[in-house]
Amino acid sequence: MKARPQRSMDMLKLLLIRTGTTEYEAQGRVQGTLDIPLSEDGRQQVEQAAHELSDLKIDACFVGPCRATQQSAEILADELKLKPKTMDDLRNLDHGLWQGMLISDVKAKQPKVYRQWQEHPETVCPPEGESLQVVRERLQRAVTKITKKQKAGTVAVVVASPIASVLRSGLRDDALGNLWESHGEQDPSWELIDVSPAAVTI
Repeated sequence: MKARPQRSMDMLKLLLIRTGTTEYEAQGRVQGTLDIPLSEDGRQQVEQAAHELSDLKIDACFVGPCRATQQSAEILADELKLKPKTMDDLRNLDHGLWQGMLISDVKAKQPKVYRQWQEHPETVCPPEGESLQVVRERLQRAVTKITKKQKAGTVAVVVASPIASVLRSGLRDDALGNLWESHGEQDPSWELIDVSPAAVTI
């Protein structure tokens, strides 16, 4: 269990919340930008996250446009008294022709590309999808807009996987790692990250 976060007024904190899981993710499928609703497990995950965050004062909330993310934001909004604002630049990574496929099928049919995607995703563009460079550019736009609106306090950002991993990597300057490792996870994921608005680079 993560320690319950405390509010800081002299620095902007970004509360990164991962969208609850869907049946596609539970099946090990590549979801990407497909508009799939939350599963029952996904709803429970978000409800648990809302309970864990109930003592945190959140000043603003921005969310991606997909159905599962919108549903997650609605649950959080009810519990935490938020008014979510949708930003298209927070949409999930477009996996192109991989979307809807089982991850295991991608691995079997394109083993070299799959391995490259797992180890160095920045060097791969999913067929008819978008590259990580494009994703980072739009995430940079989104974070720039958010930090211009909010200089201090806590801002919640609700996004699906794997876009959540890309955003976290940029904010924390961490390695990306396996962008599909979160598929099928049972636990909700959230993290409070200190942000210096003048120095954010995704």
